[in-house]
Amino acid sequence: MRLILVSVAVLTLLGACSNGEKTARYLIDPPVTGGSVPNRLGTAELKDVSLPEYAAAGEVSWQTADGAVRSNTKELWADNPQRAVTQSLARAISDVSGATVIAEPWPLAEPPRRKIEVRVEQALARADGIYRLSGRYFVADSGAGGANQARSFDISVPLADDKPATIARAQSQAVGQLARQIAQLAGPGRSIRTSSAPVPDINDIFSQPLPPLEGS
Repeated sequence: MRLILVSVAVLTLLGACSNGEKTARYLIDPPVTGGSVPNRLGTAELKDVSLPEYAAAGEVSWQTADGAVRSNTKELWADNPQRAVTQSLARAISDVSGATVIAEPWPLAEPPRRKIEVRVEQALARADGIYRLSGRYFVADSGAGGANQARSFDISVPLADDKPATIARAQSQAVGQLARQIAQLAGPGRSIRTSSAPVPDINDIFSQPLPPLEGS
């Protein structure tokens, strides 16, 4: 009888753990706000956004008053956070500027003029009631005389509370603000001119047809 009761308890516990309605999943979906900005990027490939480990995890995280970063196994992101941020950022930059910004790998036959890399240092709902998204971004222009950008960003969005849904909205807003900043090539930093034409890729060299033999 005792064995039966234990088995029933285990099955009940497993059933509760597997109940999908008890697990909440949140989207990263930047809103389209404000007017459009000039297209300063043309075509650009966005590399996978680099996130801190806590922000790249599947759980929505926040900071408590003791300074610890905490999370709940039942409050999850709806997609892999790195993929979601990268895809959302690329779409938001394109929407706000009209540029063709696509997350890597580049799918078009014509290569992109520029490459964008974003390195996030902090992406956190902090204990002071602010969602902070900070780090650096880089825009590489391989054309001779092109302007390469190395700039920083530090975006703050007020939080009404520390509920996961509120955090998800704040992160989406922060990604949208970052998209506008990158589209305008704005923020503290510097611009560095490309001094020479890029070195041809060895695969490109050997993919070209060979010249005809003399006398053929």
